[in-house]
Amino acid sequence: MATGNSEEKPGGNELPRGEYFEEVEVGRVRLSRARTITEADLIQFGSLTGDFNPLHFDAEFTRETMFGQRIAHGMLVASYAIGMLTQLGHLERTVLAFRALELKFSAPVFIGDTIRVEMRVLEKKPARRMSGGWVTSEIKIRKQDGTVVQSGVMTVLIASGEGT
Repeated sequence: MATGNSEEKPGGNELPRGEYFEEVEVGRVRLSRARTITEADLIQFGSLTGDFNPLHFDAEFTRETMFGQRIAHGMLVASYAIGMLTQLGHLERTVLAFRALELKFSAPVFIGDTIRVEMRVLEKKPARRMSGGWVTSEIKIRKQDGTVVQSGVMTVLIASGEGT
């Protein structure tokens, strides 16, 4: 758990707890673990979404494209990025709602590439009526060589710790 926060559970067991709105620091940077994209990832994502575009599934077709090989679905990479950020723990049991995600897709991700996510908190806005506040963060998804493959902004509603 990145923050080391916990809450008491009945029976004496502690549950991990992310940061409350008041604990979020503007400017703070977090870096996720890395994850390597596999062929199985493309197959499973395509099966779940119905996106069987030949750019993801047809090696012969993609040899003739500007990519020269199969590429991961952009939304697969974005979905993994959100999961990787969640694994950091700072949103554990304190995130109330996901409001917005705007991403620019800049470079392809191939089978065998390893991605990692960097998140930097840009701003906080109290939302007392919603028992928390909006936190907007810059997101950068990079491949193993440092290339930014996707970048953008994410906004989530984080619970207030006041009164706890």
